[in-house]
Amino acid sequence: MQTGLQALTFRFARAPALGDAAALAARVLVAYLFVLEGWGKIGGYADVQSYMAQFGVEPWLLPPVIALEFGGGLALALGAATRPAALALGVFSLLAALVFHQGADYSEVLEFRKDFAVAGGLFALAALGAGAWSLDALFARFLMPALARGRADAVPR
Repeated sequence: MQTGLQALTFRFARAPALGDAAALAARVLVAYLFVLEGWGKIGGYADVQSYMAQFGVEPWLLPPVIALEFGGGLALALGAATRPAALALGVFSLLAALVFHQGADYSEVLEFRKDFAVAGGLFALAALGAGAWSLDALFARFLMPALARGRADAVPR
């Protein structure tokens, strides 16, 4: 007799579309957070610079942060360069928690925990990849074999 978790795991293994749908949902839901945050930093650029300065973070770091959040979020949503984007955003989330959310009040503790949880999800995406419903999979399936023609060791397995 199977437990509930075993039955769910069996269903995902037998129906790859469920796993691919879950990977797509994970990518889009996490990407939503970063795309909105990156876009918001563009609109409130001076305020964000002031906020960063309160924590000793140099203002010149804001453009790379915006590029990482907005560009990395879009990459996640599309499933393009998912592993490096997820890894970079995961490290960024941990750093943001450690630099900006060390306060003792409940909202800071909640933000700290949220950033750590998001980092965990991003590290899972970095480890597992984007799934079949992604530009990464499309590239691997159609473009890589054409580029690697004649070199069997260059085709991703």
